[in-house]
Amino acid sequence: METTQITETINMVAEEHLDIRTVTMGISLLDTIAGTPQETAKNIYQKITTYAKDLVKVTQQIEREFGIPITNKRISVTPIALIAGKATPDEMLYYAHALDDAAKAVGVDFIGGYSALVQKGFANGDLALIKSLPRVLTETDLVMSSVNIGSTKAGINLDAIKLMGETIKAITDKSDTANAKMVVFANAVEDNPFMAGAFHGVSEADVVINVGVSGPGVVKRAIEKVKGESIQVVAETVKKTAFKITRVGQMVGALAAERLGVEFGIVDLSLAPTPARGDSVAEVLEEIGLEMVGTHGTTAALMLLNDAVKKGGVMASQRVGGLSGAFIPVSEDAGMIDAVKAGVLTLAKLEAMTAVCSVGLDMIAIPGETDATTIAAMIADEAAIGVQNNKTTAVRILPTNGAKVGDMIDYGGLLGTAPVMPVVNKSSADFINRGGHIPAPIHSFKN
Repeated sequence: METTQITETINMVAEEHLDIRTVTMGISLLDTIAGTPQETAKNIYQKITTYAKDLVKVTQQIEREFGIPITNKRISVTPIALIAGKATPDEMLYYAHALDDAAKAVGVDFIGGYSALVQKGFANGDLALIKSLPRVLTETDLVMSSVNIGSTKAGINLDAIKLMGETIKAITDKSDTANAKMVVFANAVEDNPFMAGAFHGVSEADVVINVGVSGPGVVKRAIEKVKGESIQVVAETVKKTAFKITRVGQMVGALAAERLGVEFGIVDLSLAPTPARGDSVAEVLEEIGLEMVGTHGTTAALMLLNDAVKKGGVMASQRVGGLSGAFIPVSEDAGMIDAVKAGVLTLAKLEAMTAVCSVGLDMIAIPGETDATTIAAMIADEAAIGVQNNKTTAVRILPTNGAKVGDMIDYGGLLGTAPVMPVVNKSSADFINRGGHIPAPIHSFKN
């Protein structure tokens, strides 16, 4: 790197909230299957603690050497439903506690992969895992979960969506915050390093390092320097900035993989906000020219941002993967929270924004009395956007018992604080209760 580029990077860290949001070690658990759930759980613990024992130490060394903050150190594993076999919902707790204990032993922030892939139907392990979620997410501390209920090739499993609506309600009855540790996907990817949706896909190598970079503050500062310029100049500025951010991420990922003796997987380009002022995707959109995120033009500005980030990142690395788009979690983005409080950003607008960015209705607090079928219908809408547009969408809906619209719910740390948002009070029950499978769209047949 030239001297000017080094100086730019230092300024990004010191003044513009540049960080490596996560270094995530993906670990295959396919070779841990044994005769009983207890034996498999023991093997899971042993493999994770063997490969990840130095993950935190190595990433901290890299932080010190290069002065680049690495916010989270995480692990993702093979979707647990795939190795569950004939386990009962109660026996699934052995796997969950093995994951939690291993994550605590090696000192990571979260472990993802308590997951099921049910876009075409249920196996025993899938149903056992889903039925165990209320206990797992309230009895463990670091375990993150995801369930994939649809894909462009398979269509949408409406039975699974109904079950997830009921499960979210059951989790709420045990905890007001545990649903923050679970996401419902369509078109889930195998190499996502971000939580709560990270899992280690079956086509991945045995152990890999995936990196999630993030820099909303850096992008905002860059756009500030081209105030009044044309939208083409804005797009080019974002591309150049994303290139620099991705270079930093690739360097960190490659170094971590080399020092840990495992393969380097991908860099995820996603712009992921934090609750801190100046580290907000909403503020980036407002710098492009919106008075407040959620107003007319928001979806177009978000499309521009998302596309420019991807173009710049792809030029910087041959190992781009994961979700690689802008995240719009309400509770984790100060600008989004402001817009919800002002009544400018609504659930309908967030749904529209999903069509051009990553994830979807993410970290959305809603009244606790919201029906399970209404929650399921929200999931179905987001899945429809993902399946029809051949992209990943996801839902983290957070019903809160006793909360009223406008109340603020604190989820702690990077999960932030969310205002309770109003939900349309008309029923979707007859639609959801039909069950069955929404067929794959016609353009899924590409062979």
